[in-house]
Amino acid sequence: QVQLVESGGGLVQAGGSLRLSCAASGINFRFGSVAWHRQAPGNQREQVARITYSDNTDYAESVKGRFTISRDNARNTVYLQMNSLKPEDTAVYYCNFRSCWGQGTQVTVSS
Repeated sequence: QVQLVESGGGLVQAGGSLRLSCAASGINFRFGSVAWHRQAPGNQREQVARITYSDNTDYAESVKGRFTISRDNARNTVYLQMNSLKPEDTAVYYCNFRSCWGQGTQVTVSS
């Protein structure tokens, strides 16, 4: 019943852009904060962006000014616009809402 599905990952050259989507079913993003996390090989999972029910946003220092998180309440979907991508952004990106996690989408940034 409860499901988060990420999409939009792929392979991009350094300096390029990607837009990730997180679509929810069985839950409503209107009622809490939604966050994007990422995990690179050999690294711990880290939060990169969060958006609250009131549309306040927070970003990790490593992505500030390059990534933008937003929501579409009508579609129950949260987005992560990623610009000026760097090789160090390479990771699996996960959507999180309360205790729920998606399956992740791979982002690979080539040098």
